[in-house]
Amino acid sequence: MQEPIVSIFSGRASKPLAEKIAKFYGSPLGQSSVLEFSDGEFQPSFDENIRGRDVFIIQSTFPPTENLMELLLMIDAAKRASARRIIAVIPYFGFARQDRKDRPRISIAAKLMANLLTTAGVTRVITMDIHADQIQGFFDVPVDNVFASSIFLPYLKSLNLPDLMMASPDAGGTRRAAFYAKALNTVFSICYKQRSKPNAIENMILIGDVQDRDVVLVDDMIDTAGTITKAGKLIKDSGARSVRALATHGIFSGEALKRLEDSVFDEVVVTDTIPVEHNCSKIHVLSTAEFFAEVIKRVENYESVSSLLIK
Repeated sequence: MQEPIVSIFSGRASKPLAEKIAKFYGSPLGQSSVLEFSDGEFQPSFDENIRGRDVFIIQSTFPPTENLMELLLMIDAAKRASARRIIAVIPYFGFARQDRKDRPRISIAAKLMANLLTTAGVTRVITMDIHADQIQGFFDVPVDNVFASSIFLPYLKSLNLPDLMMASPDAGGTRRAAFYAKALNTVFSICYKQRSKPNAIENMILIGDVQDRDVVLVDDMIDTAGTITKAGKLIKDSGARSVRALATHGIFSGEALKRLEDSVFDEVVVTDTIPVEHNCSKIHVLSTAEFFAEVIKRVENYESVSSLLIK
Protein backbone atom coordinates (compact mmCIF):
# COMPACT_ATOMS: atom_id res chain seq x y z
CA MET A 1 0.00 0.00 0.00
CA GLN A 2 1.30 3.42 -0.94
CA GLU A 3 2.09 5.68 2.01
CA PRO A 4 0.06 8.89 2.28
CA ILE A 5 1.93 11.95 1.05
CA VAL A 6 0.52 14.11 3.84
CA SER A 7 2.12 14.26 7.27
CA ILE A 8 0.69 16.41 10.07
CA PHE A 9 3.01 17.44 12.91
CA SER A 10 2.74 19.74 15.88
CA GLY A 11 4.90 21.94 18.00
CA ARG A 12 4.54 21.57 21.74
CA ALA A 13 2.42 24.72 22.12
CA SER A 14 -0.47 23.42 20.00
CA LYS A 15 -0.31 19.68 20.63
CA PRO A 16 -3.88 19.22 21.98
CA LEU A 17 -5.41 21.09 19.03
CA ALA A 18 -3.14 19.31 16.53
CA GLU A 19 -4.18 15.89 17.83
CA LYS A 20 -7.83 16.81 17.25
CA ILE A 21 -7.09 18.18 13.78
CA ALA A 22 -5.25 14.99 12.79
CA LYS A 23 -8.16 12.90 14.07
CA PHE A 24 -10.68 14.83 11.98
CA TYR A 25 -8.33 14.69 9.01
CA GLY A 26 -8.19 10.93 9.36
CA SER A 27 -4.52 10.27 9.98
CA PRO A 28 -2.40 9.97 13.11
CA LEU A 29 -0.33 12.92 14.24
CA GLY A 30 3.24 12.56 13.02
CA GLN A 31 5.96 11.55 15.45
CA SER A 32 8.35 14.30 16.49
CA SER A 33 10.43 15.07 19.54
CA VAL A 34 12.39 17.91 21.09
CA LEU A 35 15.86 17.49 22.58
CA GLU A 36 16.44 20.02 25.35
CA PHE A 37 19.92 21.14 26.36
CA SER A 38 20.91 22.23 29.85
CA ASP A 39 21.52 25.83 28.78
CA GLY A 40 17.93 26.24 27.51
CA GLU A 41 18.48 25.52 23.82
CA PHE A 42 16.28 22.91 22.18
CA GLN A 43 16.36 20.90 18.97
CA PRO A 44 13.13 19.62 17.37
CA SER A 45 13.35 16.57 15.12
CA PHE A 46 11.01 14.47 12.99
CA ASP A 47 11.03 10.87 14.10
CA GLU A 48 9.75 9.46 10.80
CA ASN A 49 10.58 9.78 7.13
CA ILE A 50 9.09 12.89 5.47
CA ARG A 51 11.03 12.88 2.19
CA GLY A 52 8.77 13.93 -0.66
CA ARG A 53 5.78 14.55 1.60
CA ASP A 54 3.56 17.55 2.16
CA VAL A 55 4.29 18.45 5.77
CA PHE A 56 1.76 20.47 7.77
CA ILE A 57 3.25 21.87 10.99
CA ILE A 58 0.69 23.15 13.51
CA GLN A 59 1.92 25.72 16.00
CA SER A 60 0.46 28.96 17.34
CA THR A 61 3.04 31.64 18.08
CA PHE A 62 1.74 33.09 21.32
CA PRO A 63 4.27 33.91 24.09
CA PRO A 64 6.83 32.78 25.07
CA THR A 65 8.84 33.39 21.91
CA GLU A 66 10.19 29.83 22.15
CA ASN A 67 6.94 28.81 20.44
CA LEU A 68 7.91 30.84 17.37
CA MET A 69 11.48 29.56 17.49
CA GLU A 70 10.30 25.96 17.70
CA LEU A 71 8.11 26.46 14.64
CA LEU A 72 11.02 27.97 12.69
CA LEU A 73 13.32 25.10 13.66
CA MET A 74 10.69 22.52 12.63
CA ILE A 75 10.27 24.23 9.25
CA ASP A 76 14.04 24.24 8.74
CA ALA A 77 14.28 20.58 9.75
CA ALA A 78 11.52 19.65 7.29
CA LYS A 79 13.31 21.53 4.49
CA ARG A 80 16.58 19.74 5.25
CA ALA A 81 14.71 16.41 5.34
CA SER A 82 13.54 16.99 1.74
CA ALA A 83 9.84 17.55 2.39
CA ARG A 84 7.98 18.35 -0.83
CA ARG A 85 5.92 21.21 0.60
CA ILE A 86 6.03 22.75 4.08
CA ILE A 87 2.79 24.36 5.24
CA ALA A 88 2.78 26.22 8.55
CA VAL A 89 -0.63 26.09 10.21
CA ILE A 90 -0.52 29.00 12.66
CA PRO A 91 -3.95 29.22 14.33
CA TYR A 92 -2.85 32.32 16.25
CA PHE A 93 -0.26 34.47 14.47
CA GLY A 94 1.72 36.28 17.15
CA PHE A 95 3.27 39.76 16.74
CA ALA A 96 0.49 40.65 14.27
CA ARG A 97 -0.38 43.81 16.20
CA GLN A 98 3.00 45.23 15.22
CA ASP A 99 2.05 45.59 11.56
CA ARG A 100 3.14 49.18 10.89
CA LYS A 101 5.46 51.90 12.10
CA ASP A 102 3.12 54.12 14.12
CA ARG A 103 5.87 55.90 16.05
CA PRO A 104 9.58 56.54 15.45
CA ARG A 105 12.38 53.99 15.90
CA ILE A 106 10.36 50.80 16.27
CA SER A 107 10.34 47.54 14.34
CA ILE A 108 7.56 46.16 12.17
CA ALA A 109 7.53 42.78 13.86
CA ALA A 110 4.82 41.23 11.66
CA LYS A 111 6.99 41.77 8.58
CA LEU A 112 9.97 40.27 10.40
CA MET A 113 7.86 37.19 11.26
CA ALA A 114 6.99 36.81 7.58
CA ASN A 115 10.67 37.06 6.61
CA LEU A 116 11.71 34.53 9.24
CA LEU A 117 9.08 31.98 8.20
CA THR A 118 9.91 32.37 4.51
CA THR A 119 13.66 32.14 5.10
CA ALA A 120 13.18 29.02 7.23
CA GLY A 121 11.54 27.36 4.22
CA VAL A 122 7.78 27.59 4.54
CA THR A 123 5.91 27.27 1.23
CA ARG A 124 2.44 28.21 2.49
CA VAL A 125 0.85 29.64 5.64
CA ILE A 126 -2.60 28.96 7.07
CA THR A 127 -3.80 31.18 9.90
CA MET A 128 -7.07 32.31 11.47
CA ASP A 129 -8.38 35.87 11.89
CA ILE A 130 -4.98 37.51 11.59
CA HIS A 131 -5.04 40.88 13.37
CA ALA A 132 -4.28 42.95 10.28
CA ASP A 133 -5.26 41.74 6.80
CA GLN A 134 -2.33 43.48 5.11
CA ILE A 135 0.10 41.07 6.79
CA GLN A 136 -0.79 38.57 4.05
CA GLY A 137 1.07 40.91 1.70
CA PHE A 138 4.20 40.70 3.84
CA PHE A 139 4.71 37.14 2.56
CA ASP A 140 6.05 36.02 -0.82
CA VAL A 141 4.27 32.67 -0.38
CA PRO A 142 0.50 31.99 -0.35
CA VAL A 143 -1.33 32.82 2.88
CA ASP A 144 -4.79 31.45 3.72
CA ASN A 145 -6.36 33.67 6.38
CA VAL A 146 -9.49 31.76 7.43
CA PHE A 147 -12.27 33.15 9.59
CA ALA A 148 -13.70 31.97 12.89
CA SER A 149 -17.07 33.31 11.74
CA SER A 150 -17.61 29.87 10.20
CA ILE A 151 -17.62 28.55 13.78
CA PHE A 152 -19.15 31.49 15.64
CA LEU A 153 -22.16 32.19 13.42
CA PRO A 154 -23.77 28.74 13.84
CA TYR A 155 -23.20 29.04 17.60
CA LEU A 156 -24.81 32.47 17.80
CA LYS A 157 -27.80 31.24 15.80
CA SER A 158 -28.19 28.31 18.20
CA LEU A 159 -28.61 30.74 21.13
CA ASN A 160 -31.87 32.05 19.64
CA LEU A 161 -31.44 35.44 21.28
CA PRO A 162 -34.71 37.37 20.78
CA ASP A 163 -33.23 40.86 20.30
CA LEU A 164 -29.73 40.16 19.09
CA MET A 165 -27.43 43.10 18.42
CA MET A 166 -23.74 42.98 17.51
CA ALA A 167 -21.20 45.46 18.86
CA SER A 168 -17.56 46.37 18.43
CA PRO A 169 -15.41 47.29 21.46
CA ASP A 170 -13.54 49.86 19.36
CA ALA A 171 -13.75 51.71 16.06
CA GLY A 172 -11.17 49.41 14.48
CA GLY A 173 -13.53 46.45 14.74
CA THR A 174 -16.45 48.16 13.02
CA ARG A 175 -16.14 46.12 9.83
CA ARG A 176 -16.14 42.88 11.81
CA ALA A 177 -19.25 43.84 13.79
CA ALA A 178 -20.97 45.00 10.60
CA PHE A 179 -20.23 41.67 8.92
CA TYR A 180 -21.74 39.67 11.79
CA ALA A 181 -24.75 41.99 11.92
CA LYS A 182 -25.38 41.49 8.21
CA ALA A 183 -24.96 37.72 8.43
CA LEU A 184 -27.42 37.58 11.34
CA ASN A 185 -29.83 40.14 9.86
CA THR A 186 -29.52 42.57 12.74
CA VAL A 187 -27.86 45.91 13.61
CA PHE A 188 -24.67 46.86 15.44
CA SER A 189 -23.24 49.48 17.76
CA ILE A 190 -19.71 50.79 18.34
CA CYS A 191 -17.74 51.62 21.46
CA TYR A 192 -15.31 54.41 20.67
CA LYS A 193 -12.23 54.47 22.89
CA GLN A 194 -9.25 56.76 23.34
CA ARG A 195 -5.99 55.34 24.70
CA SER A 196 -3.43 57.23 26.76
CA LYS A 197 -0.92 54.37 26.21
CA PRO A 198 -1.00 50.69 25.11
CA ASN A 199 -3.38 48.54 27.23
CA ALA A 200 -4.71 51.68 28.96
CA ILE A 201 -8.03 53.33 28.03
CA GLU A 202 -8.57 57.01 28.75
CA ASN A 203 -12.29 57.16 27.96
CA MET A 204 -14.99 55.34 26.00
CA ILE A 205 -18.35 56.33 24.53
CA LEU A 206 -21.13 54.20 23.01
CA ILE A 207 -22.55 54.86 19.55
CA GLY A 208 -25.94 53.16 19.09
CA ASP A 209 -29.06 52.32 21.09
CA VAL A 210 -28.71 49.05 23.04
CA GLN A 211 -31.80 49.41 25.25
CA ASP A 212 -33.36 45.97 25.95
CA ARG A 213 -31.10 44.28 23.38
CA ASP A 214 -29.07 41.06 23.69
CA VAL A 215 -25.68 42.44 22.73
CA VAL A 216 -22.69 40.41 21.52
CA LEU A 217 -19.34 42.19 21.50
CA VAL A 218 -17.09 40.71 18.82
CA ASP A 219 -13.31 41.06 18.50
CA ASP A 220 -10.39 39.11 17.08
CA MET A 221 -8.67 38.67 20.45
CA ILE A 222 -8.94 39.25 24.18
CA ASP A 223 -5.59 40.11 25.74
CA THR A 224 -5.77 41.91 29.10
CA ALA A 225 -9.58 42.15 28.75
CA GLY A 226 -9.48 45.83 29.73
CA THR A 227 -11.16 47.15 26.58
CA ILE A 228 -13.82 44.49 26.21
CA THR A 229 -14.88 44.46 29.87
CA LYS A 230 -15.13 48.24 29.91
CA ALA A 231 -17.19 48.13 26.72
CA GLY A 232 -19.40 45.43 28.22
CA LYS A 233 -20.07 47.52 31.31
CA LEU A 234 -20.84 50.59 29.20
CA ILE A 235 -23.34 48.59 27.14
CA LYS A 236 -24.95 47.01 30.20
CA ASP A 237 -25.23 50.40 31.94
CA SER A 238 -26.85 51.75 28.78
CA GLY A 239 -29.78 49.35 29.15
CA ALA A 240 -28.81 46.11 27.40
CA ARG A 241 -30.71 43.03 28.54
CA SER A 242 -27.66 40.77 28.23
CA VAL A 243 -24.05 41.15 27.10
CA ARG A 244 -21.74 38.50 25.66
CA ALA A 245 -18.18 38.63 24.37
CA LEU A 246 -16.98 36.76 21.31
CA ALA A 247 -13.29 36.57 20.32
CA THR A 248 -11.24 34.21 18.19
CA HIS A 249 -8.07 34.25 20.28
CA GLY A 250 -8.14 34.09 24.07
CA ILE A 251 -4.72 35.40 25.08
CA PHE A 252 -5.81 36.24 28.64
CA SER A 253 -2.69 37.94 29.94
CA GLY A 254 -2.24 39.83 33.21
CA GLU A 255 -5.51 40.28 35.11
CA ALA A 256 -7.67 39.19 32.18
CA LEU A 257 -9.31 36.17 33.80
CA LYS A 258 -10.17 38.07 36.96
CA ARG A 259 -11.59 40.95 34.93
CA LEU A 260 -13.75 38.55 32.92
CA GLU A 261 -14.96 36.71 36.01
CA ASP A 262 -15.96 40.02 37.61
CA SER A 263 -17.47 41.41 34.40
CA VAL A 264 -21.09 41.91 33.35
CA PHE A 265 -20.78 39.26 30.64
CA ASP A 266 -23.21 36.36 30.60
CA GLU A 267 -20.67 34.43 28.55
CA VAL A 268 -17.23 34.84 26.97
CA VAL A 269 -16.83 32.68 23.86
CA VAL A 270 -13.38 31.97 22.38
CA THR A 271 -11.78 29.29 20.24
CA ASP A 272 -8.90 26.92 21.01
CA THR A 273 -6.34 28.60 18.72
CA ILE A 274 -4.52 29.26 21.99
CA PRO A 275 -4.80 26.60 24.73
CA VAL A 276 -7.22 27.93 27.34
CA GLU A 277 -6.37 26.92 30.90
CA HIS A 278 -8.59 28.78 33.34
CA ASN A 279 -10.99 28.64 36.25
CA CYS A 280 -13.24 31.40 34.89
CA SER A 281 -16.87 30.29 34.94
CA LYS A 282 -17.84 32.57 32.06
CA ILE A 283 -15.48 31.26 29.39
CA HIS A 284 -16.85 28.89 26.75
CA VAL A 285 -14.39 27.38 24.24
CA LEU A 286 -15.35 26.30 20.72
CA SER A 287 -13.01 23.98 18.84
CA THR A 288 -11.44 24.89 15.50
CA ALA A 289 -10.12 21.36 14.89
CA GLU A 290 -12.71 20.08 12.40
CA PHE A 291 -12.57 23.35 10.48
CA PHE A 292 -8.75 23.32 10.19
CA ALA A 293 -8.84 19.65 9.15
CA GLU A 294 -11.14 20.57 6.26
CA VAL A 295 -8.89 23.50 5.29
CA ILE A 296 -5.87 21.16 5.22
CA LYS A 297 -7.78 18.71 3.00
CA ARG A 298 -8.67 21.47 0.56
CA VAL A 299 -5.14 22.84 0.43
CA GLU A 300 -3.77 19.37 -0.15
CA ASN A 301 -6.29 18.61 -2.92
CA TYR A 302 -5.92 22.05 -4.57
CA GLU A 303 -9.57 22.85 -3.83
CA SER A 304 -11.07 26.21 -2.98
CA VAL A 305 -10.58 27.35 0.61
CA SER A 306 -12.57 30.56 0.19
CA SER A 307 -15.74 28.64 -0.64
CA LEU A 308 -15.52 27.05 2.81
CA LEU A 309 -15.58 30.42 4.57
CA ILE A 310 -18.49 32.50 5.76
CA LYS A 311 -17.29 36.02 5.01
